[in-house]
Amino acid sequence: MPLDQLVQNLESALSKVPLIDPHSHIDPLKPVSKSLDDILGYHYYTELAHSAGMPQTLLAPEADPRDRVREIVKFMDRYDNTAQYAWFIDIAHTFLGLPESETRVSASDADKLFDAAQKTFAQPDWEKQVFEKTRLEKIFLTNEFDDPLTGFDTAKYVPCLRTDTLVFHFDKPETRRRLEATTGTHVHDAASLRRALAKVFLRFTQNGAKACAISLPPTFHPAPFDDEHFYEQMQFHDYHDLASGIFWLIAELCRDFRLPFDLMIGVNRKVYPKGVYQGQDLFDQRTSLIQYRDLFNAFPEVTFPVSVLTSAQNQELMAYSWIFPNVLPNGHWWYSNTPPFIRKDLTERVTAVPKTKLIGYYSDAYKLEFVKPKYGMYRRILAGVLADEFVRPGVLSETDAVALGTRLLRDNVREVFKV
Repeated sequence: MPLDQLVQNLESALSKVPLIDPHSHIDPLKPVSKSLDDILGYHYYTELAHSAGMPQTLLAPEADPRDRVREIVKFMDRYDNTAQYAWFIDIAHTFLGLPESETRVSASDADKLFDAAQKTFAQPDWEKQVFEKTRLEKIFLTNEFDDPLTGFDTAKYVPCLRTDTLVFHFDKPETRRRLEATTGTHVHDAASLRRALAKVFLRFTQNGAKACAISLPPTFHPAPFDDEHFYEQMQFHDYHDLASGIFWLIAELCRDFRLPFDLMIGVNRKVYPKGVYQGQDLFDQRTSLIQYRDLFNAFPEVTFPVSVLTSAQNQELMAYSWIFPNVLPNGHWWYSNTPPFIRKDLTERVTAVPKTKLIGYYSDAYKLEFVKPKYGMYRRILAGVLADEFVRPGVLSETDAVALGTRLLRDNVREVFKV
């Protein structure tokens, strides 16, 4: 059998697996795009275009959307070598009517694609069409602690409590006002803080939440909450210890409410403060999972799906997942979400970590149209790794390789998050 035919067979079989996407930034009240500006306004495209020389003038919110799209498309010939460009071509083929034979777009295509998007996205059943074309069954959200959790189908759009604000901005009066408004609890001491956070978890779990999540800087170090000195930490602005302790409280609540706690580790914010919106953050090689050893040991009942921002940390994540029952490798995050890093990281994980612990991928999408191209990229790489590491050496049959791939794509998500 030709080598590429084996990969094609595996990819074709995996493409039929219904998806449960365990991490996104979808707004369930506005899940699909309204214009091509929603597609190309995704930070990957504005980052790449700006990096390649595009001025930020048209990236201002008040700029005309059509003009912004024209400008971003005009610069595409400078980054048509990237994975993100391939995602856009996939979207254009799948949703915008671009013929499969056309694999490039140029500045002259901007208006045609913009008009096609306007017409296509305006269809009343567009959201349903995207779900069907993507084979998407459920997608996890990213919800602030006081977000409303009504007005959408939580069986399709699964709430996930994002706790960055509670952990890193609790010192701000506005955060405390929001917490009091949503829980009815005025936080004035450690006991009232515990009550307020428990009410947040109760509201989320009663509304179908299946996970808690946070992104963490390189130097963060969790530590047990200090009930005795909480008031002093607030009064004397000891925000580092305060953040570490509130994080620990959230881990306790994940244990009590039986929620997995997604940790996205290693993001260094505002490295490039003059960058485009969401294009200012980078990773930091100082990150190590050793900072989380006390956490992993203290909460054996909590499942910690872990994402690392740099592929260089993948071996450490693999080793922790190798020996800690409650640590799982989770997806391929942000700067590691390109084919060479996915291929390397996936190969290391799938040949070393128990298969029941591997959460293969998540889209991190802001609009539903991106789920298909991103998962399509991952499936192609997954098919290649399964072929090279298992089928060709005779370790697994094609049928068993597809079963392994299905486990990474879907089965483990269902089991870990209980959806």
